[in-house]
Amino acid sequence: MSDKEVILTQDGLKKLEDELENLKSVKRREVAERIKVAIGYGDISENSEYEDAKNEQAFIEGRIITLEKMLRNARIINSDEIGTDVVSVGSTVQVKDLEFGDEMEYTIVGSAESNPLENRISNESPVGSALLGKSKGATVDVNVPAGVIQYEILDIKK
Repeated sequence: MSDKEVILTQDGLKKLEDELENLKSVKRREVAERIKVAIGYGDISENSEYEDAKNEQAFIEGRIITLEKMLRNARIINSDEIGTDVVSVGSTVQVKDLEFGDEMEYTIVGSAESNPLENRISNESPVGSALLGKSKGATVDVNVPAGVIQYEILDIKK
């Protein structure tokens, strides 16, 4: 991961800090204990428990490095920076699909916080980037792999 700016909401910052703390204080200790137990089983050259624990340890250490870098390069979006006149990172936007009439609500967040299952979409995604800077009542064309989707912005909230 490069030293790219990571845009986070206050909630996103808290989640990343909590994950980092859990990895450092809990998961590291757990995997170290698993390695110690696996070594106790004898020959580590054919010990799948040892290999599995070492792989988990490598994953945890890699995730710690990634999280630390993200937090170092974080730019926090404060709620007073989020307006209701135009869509920005941190805005919750209610849109209507003009082809099918479906209404959806998305919260625009930085890529580190995106979770499509919770309707938290990245400002770098096709929908997120198309909505940024637009105002209520605007019609937005979103280029997606299946073609172009047209949304009307019904409401913008903090």
